[in-house]
Amino acid sequence: MILFPAIDLKNGQCVRLEQGDMARATVFNLDPAAQAKSFAAQGFEYLHVVDLDGAFAGRPMNAQAVEAMLKAVTVPLQLGGGIRDLSTVEAWLEKGVARVIIGTAAVRDPELVKTAAKKFPGRVAVGLDTRDGKVAVEGWAETSEVSALDIAQRFQDAGVAAIIFTDIARDGLLKGLNLDATIALAERISIPVIASGGLASIKDIRAMLAPRARKLAGAIAGRALYDGRLDAGAALALVRRARAVV
Repeated sequence: MILFPAIDLKNGQCVRLEQGDMARATVFNLDPAAQAKSFAAQGFEYLHVVDLDGAFAGRPMNAQAVEAMLKAVTVPLQLGGGIRDLSTVEAWLEKGVARVIIGTAAVRDPELVKTAAKKFPGRVAVGLDTRDGKVAVEGWAETSEVSALDIAQRFQDAGVAAIIFTDIARDGLLKGLNLDATIALAERISIPVIASGGLASIKDIRAMLAPRARKLAGAIAGRALYDGRLDAGAALALVRRARAVV
């Protein structure tokens, strides 16, 4: 179980959106590298970074901010947003990104995921962002006609490191994780699943560590960390205790 702090990038700044709406963005830090250093200092072991502008543009748009974070911290960083071809995958991994997240292309070009996962074992994840049970693409601007399970099952034997499952309806609204849907997905596939969207408090951390959620590989925390609703130290201590018991 890994607790990932989220750093979402828009116009070179660290922001949080509500339900993936770029017009409903709150700026939390003008310096993403400083935010990365702060999370590392708090004890987080892995950062979750999304290039929001890149997700809409279909290509990296906040490369300077990501590169600054890579220079600022030594903790591993997973990156999503605008990664739609093998050359972009290779470029980010060469620059020091530990794991890339492929979202839109996982729906539209599944062979890219399979090729990348084979070429870079353990360093390719798939981002499945759902709205009303269907996967959204193009920075959540469009909704496809396929379910998260349908897409996840395409990659069962492809060597994908993780599935990051986000409930868009909850993202940024502090409504709590959709654990029922996330656990249901995790129980149908062998790929590790990370929960995302709506994590609101220490209550969500406890729920993630409950026996019924044992198949989950982690969770992503965003707004709750930035506005102080989730105490990083307390959350990480819970995770560490759970690991010790296992």
